Amino acid sequence: MGDKIDEKPVLYSYWRSSCSWRVRIALNLKEIPYDIKAVSLIKGGGEQHCNEYREVNPMEQVPSLVIDGHTLIESLSIMHYLEETRPQRPLMPQDCYKRAKVREICEVISSGIQPLQNLIVLIHVGEEKKKEWAQHWIMRGFRAVEKILSSVAGKYCVGDEISLADCCLIPQVFNARRFHVDLRPFPIILRIDRELENHPAFRAAHPSAQPDCPPEAAK
Repeated sequence: MGDKIDEKPVLYSYWRSSCSWRVRIALNLKEIPYDIKAVSLIKGGGEQHCNEYREVNPMEQVPSLVIDGHTLIESLSIMHYLEETRPQRPLMPQDCYKRAKVREICEVISSGIQPLQNLIVLIHVGEEKKKEWAQHWIMRGFRAVEKILSSVAGKYCVGDEISLADCCLIPQVFNARRFHVDLRPFPIILRIDRELENHPAFRAAHPSAQPDCPPEAAK
């Protein structure tokens, strides 16, 4: 087991996947070196559906993280594992109420927004309606997030320390812009996004910095 703990973690990731992005940010913030194994969600109907990858992740989604001799799936579960096994550079507050608010923001984004505008759902909704559909669910979720932030935000989502909530928020803001959501009604979200856009851990995790990012998208 000792040897496996010493092995560099491998993250199965897609450059534009916001769930993969969350985990990349958390790994970077905790200064955990890792290798990326790119899984294209579009090439050949999606590499995530091939038999080989199904053995890694039975949900046929990214991310998956191979770490400490284990394979973990689901971004929030992965981030909590990192927090519990590598408590240095913490991404959860000590205060129980603040911890609950971090989890709350993560859940609103990971359960109430992201799955509803995920690629698999948009394909089902259809080309004609996908933009309107995505905008509706992102705005609905962001109204809730903005309300929560109004009582707990400091410099970042919860107080003045970066947390898992920030790891979830920033990729979702990127998605909102992709679908041309008007973000003016969400000034706290916008302020936090500006605060973190040049942070080294967030910049290194950005889709345009990924090895599988198409050249035309790396601007």
